[in-house]
Amino acid sequence: MTYRKLMMAVLPLMLCPIVKAANPGSITAESDNWSLTDALGRKARSYETAGEKRDDRFVGMFYWTWHQGYDGNGGNEDTSVEVKNITEVLKEHPEAINDYNHLAWGEAGRRPGVFYWDEPIFGYYRTTDPWVLRKHAEMLADAGIDCVFFDCTNGSLLWEQSFRALLKTWDRAQKDGVNVPKIAFMLPFAPTADSRTSLINLYNKLYGKGEYSNLWFYWKGKPLIMAYPDNLAETGVEGKIREFFTFRPGQPDYVNGSPADSFQWGWLEVYPTHGYCYDPSKGRPEQCVVGIAQNARDLSGGHCCAFNLPETYGRSYSKLKGVDPREDGYLYGWNFQEQWDRAIDELQPDMVFVTGWNEWTSGMWTKAHGWSDPLSFVDQFDRDHSRDIEPTKGWGDKGDVYYQQLVDNVRRYKGMSAPRKASAPKTIRLGRKGEWDNVLPDYKAYRGNTFHRDHRGRYNKYYTNTSGRNDIVGAKVTHDKKNVYFRVETDSLLTPSSDPNWMMLFIDADRDKSTGWNGYDFIINRKSPKDGKVFIEKCAGPSWEWSGTATGRYTVNGNVLEIAIPKSALNVGNDLDFEFKWNDNMQTPGDIMDFYINGDTAPGGRFNYVYQSSL
Repeated sequence: MTYRKLMMAVLPLMLCPIVKAANPGSITAESDNWSLTDALGRKARSYETAGEKRDDRFVGMFYWTWHQGYDGNGGNEDTSVEVKNITEVLKEHPEAINDYNHLAWGEAGRRPGVFYWDEPIFGYYRTTDPWVLRKHAEMLADAGIDCVFFDCTNGSLLWEQSFRALLKTWDRAQKDGVNVPKIAFMLPFAPTADSRTSLINLYNKLYGKGEYSNLWFYWKGKPLIMAYPDNLAETGVEGKIREFFTFRPGQPDYVNGSPADSFQWGWLEVYPTHGYCYDPSKGRPEQCVVGIAQNARDLSGGHCCAFNLPETYGRSYSKLKGVDPREDGYLYGWNFQEQWDRAIDELQPDMVFVTGWNEWTSGMWTKAHGWSDPLSFVDQFDRDHSRDIEPTKGWGDKGDVYYQQLVDNVRRYKGMSAPRKASAPKTIRLGRKGEWDNVLPDYKAYRGNTFHRDHRGRYNKYYTNTSGRNDIVGAKVTHDKKNVYFRVETDSLLTPSSDPNWMMLFIDADRDKSTGWNGYDFIINRKSPKDGKVFIEKCAGPSWEWSGTATGRYTVNGNVLEIAIPKSALNVGNDLDFEFKWNDNMQTPGDIMDFYINGDTAPGGRFNYVYQSSL
């Protein structure tokens, strides 16, 4: 039976409501209510502009598990080979772009098999590293991503070591309260022998056993897979596979879309993007794609080409506006935004498929390999010609601008949960049991994320991180006429307050990014507290320069820290509207990106909790 006939036969069943896998964990953090402003001054939208959350809209993210440090047969890569970063190589040796054999790309026999367009914020990691996988789980959850699609489009490679490491880590994260994205696989772009092999292997090794079913993404009542069932038998195990999944085959073309009566989905396209699987009952398509950039250009008719060729559709490219003329135009995401605008304002699908999170690498090819002379980087190339959202080290404090843009557009597309109102103001007697019982909101943070890192990276890299210390799990705020009271709770007993960078509280008192250090006007505990007092320091901004202004009171009781800060010290009155975050064990004071990497931060990265209350 052909795929088209199979789909037409089961079409009535596929019009049932979308169903997602049940989440057995207790979700704690609610990132919808967090504020986020990036280094460009762009603030992610709030509930007032995003509107009420819609449960019938989903965002999927293309995700790469192939950074595992093994070849497809389980062999280890050479750990003495040096990682090569295209951006760094060409900065030092610009002439190397014209020479496939240039020594800057590596000596003969010692050249890496793939090249990075830049360095990820977590280093040149392997996707078997649980420390990195946990970071990804939280960042994608905080961005509102519903599912990830693993790229298994090359041959029959499933990158099993990686997907099993991810499932194990994300299952633990879910139990720790993280609303982790669910998972799906994307197989080859045709009903090939490799596609059939992958389907059988996935069913026999994972789905057929029911393993990690709490992490499967469901669509139309069944686990979703982007694959072709056409060459599967109709009986036996292969017949069971036909019935087990909702199939949405991926189509590779950047320009033409797919036939109107097909059930294909896209993964990356040039503007104007298509809607896939049009549903006449809803008057809109089921799916569309949003890409950071496309390795295509006008000279190729918009079809795939090497990304290092002139005039390819980079991050700064817009079909409607041209190329961003600013020297750092790649930071502002014209291409990304143009595709989001079409998805949200015109196509309005059930699912937006975003490409992508963490591809990072490209092979290097020549005309002999079917590409262009003198050499070709096909899928990734440089800061403008790349398509990863995961933050990068190479852009300094702007390394997360695409993450902010993602968060803002997901909120715009899906809407947001209404912010929780603060309880009535209250005077807190520090250290007394039950004082905080009725104080709301209860700001949640993820537990279980301060374990240490000790894992090999790609090629010659090895990574350790032992900065995880106090595991922050929740916070509260209230106030009276004289003081603002803060409470923070950790998963276990707090370490001594004399520890460096211990339980620091950052406050953006005016919610203005242009004042203070990255908007933070005050910091508490940069200086270790002493004799029952905390030191309140103010920042003149924008650099990391703080000066003492006042003191407040504090108590520690086991795993709970409570602080009372005079309102006069914060220059606030009875109408409060401020942002704050907690951080323990920062390793690079003055580097905002440290919030993603070291110790524990609540909420994560650039996110802030928001407190609004009046007497």
